[in-house]
Formats: sequence, structure tokens, C-alpha cells
Amino acid sequence: MNLTYDASMFKETFEKEFTYLNGFLRSVSRYGSKPVVIEPETGRSMTYSELNVMTNRLANAMAADGVGKNDIVMYQLQNCIEFVYCYIAPQKIGAINAPINFRLAPGEIALLIEDAAPKVFVYDMEYASTAQKALEISSYKPHIILAVDTDTKRIINQEKPELPHGHRLIGDYMGSSSGENPQLPCTPNIYEEVTRLYTSGTTNLPKGVPVNQVNEVLSAHDVMMHFPMNATDIVLNMTPWFHRGGLHAGGPTPSLYAGATMIILKQFSPKTCLKYAQDYKVTFMIGVPAALNMLVKTQKKTPYDLSCLKGIVTMGSPLEKADCIAYQQVLTPNVFNGYGTTESFWNTFLRPYDLPEMAGTAGRACTDDEVVVVKADSERRVEPDEYVAADNMEIGEIIIRTPKSSYSYSNNPEQAQKKFYKGFMYTGDLGTWDEKGFITVVGRKDDMIISAGENIYPVQLEEILNAHPGISDCVIVGVPDRTRGQSLAAYIVKENEALSDAEISQYCDEHPMISAYKKPRYYRFIDALPMTATGKKMHYKVREMALEDLKNGKLKRL
Repeated sequence: MNLTYDASMFKETFEKEFTYLNGFLRSVSRYGSKPVVIEPETGRSMTYSELNVMTNRLANAMAADGVGKNDIVMYQLQNCIEFVYCYIAPQKIGAINAPINFRLAPGEIALLIEDAAPKVFVYDMEYASTAQKALEISSYKPHIILAVDTDTKRIINQEKPELPHGHRLIGDYMGSSSGENPQLPCTPNIYEEVTRLYTSGTTNLPKGVPVNQVNEVLSAHDVMMHFPMNATDIVLNMTPWFHRGGLHAGGPTPSLYAGATMIILKQFSPKTCLKYAQDYKVTFMIGVPAALNMLVKTQKKTPYDLSCLKGIVTMGSPLEKADCIAYQQVLTPNVFNGYGTTESFWNTFLRPYDLPEMAGTAGRACTDDEVVVVKADSERRVEPDEYVAADNMEIGEIIIRTPKSSYSYSNNPEQAQKKFYKGFMYTGDLGTWDEKGFITVVGRKDDMIISAGENIYPVQLEEILNAHPGISDCVIVGVPDRTRGQSLAAYIVKENEALSDAEISQYCDEHPMISAYKKPRYYRFIDALPMTATGKKMHYKVREMALEDLKNGKLKRL
């Protein structure tokens, strides 16, 4: 490269100093005495300086136990102060933090443990039996197992729960470890993995998404730019932080980097959220549309003071125009809607000036991103410039180019090769676009269902249900649900005529690979499933049938 100037110092500084951890430490230096987290349920709170000391204690305790460069610290926690410890502390010793879904079944957790081989595993005491069962099932055994007690009564009364042999409470583990910043084991680099997130897949094989230093920093910048967020903001994320949207959209990643304050919500309740917004003068609330619909209903019945609210940010599904207008009239005129993936954070955005006119679309590409719609072809690799017509009519696959993605999967090169090509991520989402670049999502190539903010893939559940001796075949589809966005309906062909709904319900409840949120809520027994000429299930036909059946009362509760 023939440059007109000496770029060596810039390169040296940028590649070694432009890290997420340095951004957090700048916030500690600038806003040391400012509250960083407030946990209303337990009465706990912490300043930036106090948080830094606590994360140092955990980091130093892990370092003394041999945890270091590129080791995985996996944690399965509800939103709590200790979640933030587990996010920051690994970065201080060159390790990789890996939050996972606390709603998973034991078998699903075991798969993630075996995939990541974490040196440290941290679980929430509220889900202790599930986590402990997963640890028993897993062929890989973490070196250090820690528990976090999120029980409000025990925290307030300073009581300690009983734990299995070898498991320790995180506070006891940190003990009297030094609160001083540990020495990094080696010079950091902007390309190194700092966070690993797990996204659902179309099979039971997990997909680990490595998030590098630049991805983390630019994800924080994206929120700071698009909300915009700064150190004066007080944010309430109403979704679990283990999600990309939870972690990066008003969660720990941008908040700690910007110097903002987070109000911790353990479990969603519309009345609680509105009360927190009033009492703590919240400036931004983040949640899925189904949650916002409940906020609107509650606010209409019992109005709270939302005068400090600068914006409501939603994601996970498109905004319906009527819902958008209700949010603007009842909650705040400033409504934002983001669309993206675990691999790439959000990549299109609807801003207040786009709404309500463009409600129903996913918006236009974010400032640093490129989002286009290309031909959808299952027989060959489509090139990134094979666009569909920008007429909002022709359907194609949505692909994304963004600096917030590492374009890779951990331990899964086959899936990475399928998903990433020539600097673009092929999302599997089907959509249209118009001449102004507004994207409209119309479905999934793999028929994914989103329920209560969780991605659910029918193929996984169908395979599990078909293993039941009384089931010949089945199709899982989503049906509208005002609370969850979608609920699951199972269309089942019996192998054994004596099969009952009670048997299916018990099977789902007891199966180690079916989380509670993945259990079908409706069912219908049918004689045959609609198939293509090549023997593929026609999910869209079953979905059409389910909508009619739901309306006509033919779907039964499972």
C-alpha cells in the first residue's frame, strides 16, 4: 500500500487501544461517582467506580484459578448486577464472555456447554435444577461453577442457599480478591473475540457468534448515534440481556460505553416498567412490540408520568401502523424500530420521522450498513449484486454488509460458508424493497417463528415431536398472539389412534430439548400434511389453515 503519510502510529494505536474495555474504563474515569446500575427489586445500586472494583475482584479471582486468554466464561443469568460483572470481568483477563438463554432446557444447555467448553459456568439460582441437570448431562465439565442468587427475599435478608458440592456463590468466590485492575496477559487486538452469543439454528446444533472488539465498539456507537444515547441517559431494557438486542440495544454494551445509567428489570411487568420509568426518570425504554402493547393498555388505565421519556425502541418484528400510532399517542411521539440479527445487531432502522407512514417496513439501512434484497434461489449461490426490483413487489432474500459482524461462527465453518459471502451476510429473511431503500420483511426461508422475542425454528420441534411413537408426522406453525406476538400450533398426523393431547403435553413438558417457550400452545389432529411434489412440507399452507382454524375455533389448547 502506497500511502501519502506514515500510518504506523495510527495502526499501532488503533489496533491495540480501540477496545471495548478501554471504552468502559474511560466511563469509569469520567463518571466514577455516577450510578451505573440500579436494581429496584433488591434495592441494590452501584456507581461506575464500584462496578469497576467488583469486576476486578471477579477477574482477579478467575485469573488466580488459571482463567486467561481466550477461555470462555459462560453465564446463564436473568438481568441482574452480576450479569454485568460476568460481561466485563472476562474482558479484563483476555477471556471471552458468553451469555446464554436462561429459558433453555437441560439438553439444550448441555449442547452449548459442549460446544463452547467454558472454563467457567455461572447460573442463576432461580433455574438451578435446570442448570445442574445440564451440567450432569454434558460430556464437558467446566473447571469453575458459580451460582448467582437473584431471590429478592434472600438478598435482602442476606441469606445463603445450599449448593451442590463444588458449586460456589459468585460473591464468596470473589471473596477478598484484589479490586485493582488486573494486568492483561497479552496486548489486546481489535480483531480478537470478546463476546460469544448463541443464535438458534434450524437443527439442534448450536451456532456460536463471535463478537470481536470492533463489533462491540461499533455496536455501542450505533446505539449512541441512532437513539442517540449519552451519559445523561437512564435506560430501561425490558428484554433479557442475553439476546443481541438485549445486550446491545440499551443494555450493558452501549450503556457502559456511553456512561449511561441502567435500571435493571428482572422480569417484565407493564405496571412495573411504567412505575420505574416514572420514578427513575427513564429516558429510553427498549422492548418488543408485544410488550409495548401491554404498556399502552396499562398506561391508558393508570397513567404514569413519562415526561422524561425521549424514546421507545422496539425490535424483533415489524410495527403495525395502528400499534405505532398508539405508542406515539400514549407513550411518546419518538418511536424507533430496529431490524437485524444475532450475527449483525440491527441493520435497518425506522426513526420517529419515518413513522407512522412507514410502519410495517423494517426501515432503511443504518448509517454504516448496507442492506439489499437479492434474488432468492435455493439451487445456487446468488451474487450480492443480483438485486430484485425496487418495486415493493418482487420478493427476494435480504442480505447485509456491516462492520458489526465478524462474518463467522465458532466451531462451525460449514454454516459460516453458507451464511457469509463476499462481505455480506445472507439472512434467510425474505423481503421486498422500494426505490428509497425501505425494506419490508415478508417471511423466512426457514419458516422461523418469533414468540415473546424468542426465535423458534419449526424443524427442530417437528423432529423432536416425530420421535414420539404415537406421532407419524407433524408441522409446527405460528399463529397470532397479542401477548407473545406468535404462539405455536402443532398439526399432527397420528401413528397411534390412541394418542391423546395429554400425552403430547406431558412429552413436551418432560423432553430435555423443549424449553417452556417452545411448547406448542395449540394442536389439531389431521389425516395428512400438505406436501410438495418432491415431498417437502408446505408450511405456508398449514399456516393458512391455522389462521382459519384459530378464527373458527378448530384449534384446541394443548
